[in-house]
Amino acid sequence: MIQAFAFYLFTAIMLFSAVSVIFARNPVHSVLWLILAFFNAAGLMVLVGAEFIAMLLVIVYVGAVAVLFLFVVMMLDIDFSEMRAGFIKNAPLGLLIAVVLLVELGMGLGVWHAGALQLGVANGASATPESLSNTAAIGALLYTRYLFLFEAAGIILLVAMIGAIVLTHRQRSDTRGQNVGRQVARRPDEATVNVKPAVGQGVTL
Repeated sequence: MIQAFAFYLFTAIMLFSAVSVIFARNPVHSVLWLILAFFNAAGLMVLVGAEFIAMLLVIVYVGAVAVLFLFVVMMLDIDFSEMRAGFIKNAPLGLLIAVVLLVELGMGLGVWHAGALQLGVANGASATPESLSNTAAIGALLYTRYLFLFEAAGIILLVAMIGAIVLTHRQRSDTRGQNVGRQVARRPDEATVNVKPAVGQGVTL
């Protein structure tokens, strides 16, 4: 009983949050609704026994992606009137794409119900052993069979991160460069000056 109540509660909140992400006028509010949707999706994953997917939703999507979106949106100087004008301008194209996606989804469901689509059936060969949890089984499979693919994905992400840093780095000409060696080699007697100002007089910098 409690599982069914939790399922419907998480589902209702997640659907409401997803709709609020689209219709919220403030981008910051949209990101906050998105974070709430991710948390409820993680709760649904826990209910079906996929605790690893729930952990990924919270750590990766909420802890990294959604928070990054939130900080980027808050730091940008967004012109809300221009953004609303752009939304109205691109609304017909967005509605057309939505209609195409709905038609494709309907066609896929129709083919599936007609029986023309043969879905794969699990044979139990890759079932998780009873002595291992889902997280332990995924880790054992990831670091044995798919170890090289996992390392290749990490290298690709590292190269992409370095490339993004190099491409976005700009040397500012209006400020003086920082000389780390000169700062480290500076002695205390060169950095501070002891003065004894007279009574009623200030310090001249």
